[in-house]
Amino acid sequence: MAVSMDSAVLSHGSSNCPTAALGASTSSTLPRPCSRHVLPTCSGLRQVVPASRSLSYTSSALEPQRRSVKGIVCQQKQETLTLAGEVNDKTWSKLVIESDKPVLVDFWAPWCGPCRMIAPIVDEIAEMYKGRVLCLKLNTDESPLTATEYGIRSIPTVMIFKGGVKKDTIIGAVPKAALVTAIEKHLER
Repeated sequence: MAVSMDSAVLSHGSSNCPTAALGASTSSTLPRPCSRHVLPTCSGLRQVVPASRSLSYTSSALEPQRRSVKGIVCQQKQETLTLAGEVNDKTWSKLVIESDKPVLVDFWAPWCGPCRMIAPIVDEIAEMYKGRVLCLKLNTDESPLTATEYGIRSIPTVMIFKGGVKKDTIIGAVPKAALVTAIEKHLER
């Protein structure tokens, strides 16, 4: 017994149902009716799609399969051990302006790929010049006032301060040698 498209549409309730077109071309049995897909709900850091309302279709006969999707959408921020200290809008004047040592400040953001590339270099420099140069990192997303005050328009930007005054600026992900050369210019012999 052949089924016309009109009866398939009536039995499934929608002409845009993927199984309705399949049902019109087969002559033996009608596939199961389509159901609406349910958007996942979020509960904290977990995403949950109810198993009873989630459908996926196999490639063989477009038969719906029930499945449950549960998983961690995002994980807790991992803390990383850095040798360079952190500075923010509140601690800026105490740590940078009032410092008796030269200060290297890395202006960065967590979403910035080049910032992540030079982060280990800044940590190496902090280890190399321990006791002679204070190396700090300023997150521009969390401390926009200081970044704006010093005209930070692109990151990563590394600035060197001496006696509370900006002495040098290096913009972009540069090799370690470029940062070392800039620091050496401002160190007292």
